[in-house]
Amino acid sequence: MAFERIRKHEGAQVIIGLITGIVFGFLLQKGGVTDYSVIIGQLLLTDFTVVKVMLSAIFVGMIGIYAMKPAGIVRLHCRIGSVGSTVIGGLIFGAGFALLGYCPGTAAGAVGTGALDAVFGMIGIALGAGIFARLYPRLDRTVLNRGAFPVETIPQLLGVKPWIVVIAVAIMIPVIFYLLAVLGF
Repeated sequence: MAFERIRKHEGAQVIIGLITGIVFGFLLQKGGVTDYSVIIGQLLLTDFTVVKVMLSAIFVGMIGIYAMKPAGIVRLHCRIGSVGSTVIGGLIFGAGFALLGYCPGTAAGAVGTGALDAVFGMIGIALGAGIFARLYPRLDRTVLNRGAFPVETIPQLLGVKPWIVVIAVAIMIPVIFYLLAVLGF
């Protein structure tokens, strides 16, 4: 199958990754979430553009992944999470977001639009990733695996077929959009 050849061909994966990244950045920019004022508006709960873009991406991605999975086009690779890794990740992400005003994806998209502050943020992201990589062995032994979650996915946690969760979330997202519109967001 062609997909198996692509999975084994590193050059093709790099090209597909580059194209996907460019498209992702373009869509972030077109969605307005690379604009610093939109991000701050989200944090102040006055502009819900970020929520709308993220929910749209979840909606399309969730349905797409679960439609392609039975055909063997995609495979899910889940890793059991833990309270320790969630807390550490949340603290790192939150501190970076608070200092910069961008998340990593929107910072990269903002760099593409020429935002100088985002360039400094990307340097900080690279430095932070390097520090985390250096500390990873110690963190993995001491903190990251503390409080392991019992299962990998929400359907496993609920004991239901994945499509039940997909359908429930696919119904919830338009309801959230409707409520945001009713509330004037």
